[in-house]
Parts: sequence; C-alpha cells; structure tokens
Amino acid sequence: MGLGWRCSYIQDKKVSVLLRFAFLEICVSVLFFVSTLLLGRLLSIRSEMAPPIEIAATKTYVEKHAASLPPLNERILSSMTQRSVAAHPWHDLEIGPGAPVIFNCVVEIGKGSKVKYELDKTTGLIKVDRILYSSVVYPHNYGFIPRTLCEDNDPIDVLVIMQEPVIPGCFLRAKAIGLMPMIDQGEKDDKIIAVCADDPEYRHYNDISELPPHRMAEIRRFFEDYKKNENKEVAVDDFLPATAAYEAVQHSMDLYADYVMETLRR
Repeated sequence: MGLGWRCSYIQDKKVSVLLRFAFLEICVSVLFFVSTLLLGRLLSIRSEMAPPIEIAATKTYVEKHAASLPPLNERILSSMTQRSVAAHPWHDLEIGPGAPVIFNCVVEIGKGSKVKYELDKTTGLIKVDRILYSSVVYPHNYGFIPRTLCEDNDPIDVLVIMQEPVIPGCFLRAKAIGLMPMIDQGEKDDKIIAVCADDPEYRHYNDISELPPHRMAEIRRFFEDYKKNENKEVAVDDFLPATAAYEAVQHSMDLYADYVMETLRR
C-alpha cells in the first residue's frame, strides 16, 4: 500500500508539472499573437500618417514656386524638407554663440593645396571648382562662415591661420583678427582673416597687427597672383583691424537673417 501511494504521488506531480508547462506555452503563444497584432496595427497607422503640417506645407510651396525662387531661397526650403537626409554646412551648422568674434567655419581648401574646392550650394557637398592656373598654393586653410550672406549671394569667406592643413569639409572654431578688403573682377569680395581658436600657437592673437609683416605680405601676394594666369584682375587693399572684421561678420549674419525672414514671409 505504501508503494502504491508513492507511485500515485509521483504521477500526480508529473501531471502537475506537465500542466504548468502547458499553461506557460499557452501564455507565451497568446502574448506572441497579441504582440504581432499590435505591431501590425502600429505599422499600419504609421504608413497612413501624413507628414507634419510644416513639412507638407514647405514641400507644396517649393513645388508651386520653385521656378521663381532664387538659388538661396531654394536651398533654405530644400534643407527644411530634407533635414533627415543630410545636413547642409551653410544653413544647418550653427555659427556659434561667440560670433562675430569667435565662430564656426567650414574649411573648403586645405593649407598648401593647389586645388580650388568650393561649396556646391545645391547639394551641400564640397566640389572641385578648378586647379589653380598659377604656380601658387593656398597659404592657409580657407573656407566660409555658416549662416552668413554677402552681396554676391555667397557666405562670407575666411582665411584661417593655424599650424596644420585640415581636410575639406570639416569645421573648426576660428577667431577673427582682421579684414582683407578685396575686389575680384570689379566685385567686392572681402576676406575675414582669422586664427584657429583651438591652436595653442595662434589662439592668443587678437589683431592682425600682431602677425609678422612677412605673414601679411604672403597672404596679400597670394590673392594678388592666384588668378593672373586666368587673365582675371584682383585688387587687394590694406588690411583692416579686428573691429572691421567683427563688423563685416555681423553684417553678413544680419543679411542672412533678413533673407531667411523674408523667405518665411512669402
């Protein structure tokens, strides 16, 4: 009788364990089924959702007025609709809280390069514009300041003095120390002269007058000569102090802000 009782007890335990496993399997199956239904519903809702009102409105505006918009206006609106695809270095990069004294700048051409790279305003990529015709190279890193605009519809140019060349397309912090007034083929094309704000050899410079005279002569000679073999006339005037550079950067920031506000009013 004792043996029979034990066998019965063991069988009951086995049945209990099997029932528990069966119950767990049923629970897992139900959870999986419910999760699948919920996921399918969420995907269905997402696919049915319209794009945000602002983006939809912007796309509609671009489609209706694309033929009449100036290039900069097209780029600003296009940047709004394609922000999730790519960032535009001119419009999407912040100029920085220290502007107009210290600001971010995008390098187009590295120090020592004979290749004239420049920003493609439509795509935001750095493209090869040409190889310099003269036997000269850029004396320092050269680029532009984001979210600025000059009278030629380009961002303001900047020459950044620092120890090393950097790759085209990167950005760095620069500090304005002077302004080089320049006329390129009859049009105003001033350059901001700056130093890298994070280069220990140059970051202590605050005004262009602190540079060695030879360095200033080298910069001036490059811009006077680099287009001569293209039969293009460039005139460089005397360098102006840091305060003139601050005013030029601030003016270009104001022009950019005015243009964006005018765009949004249309």
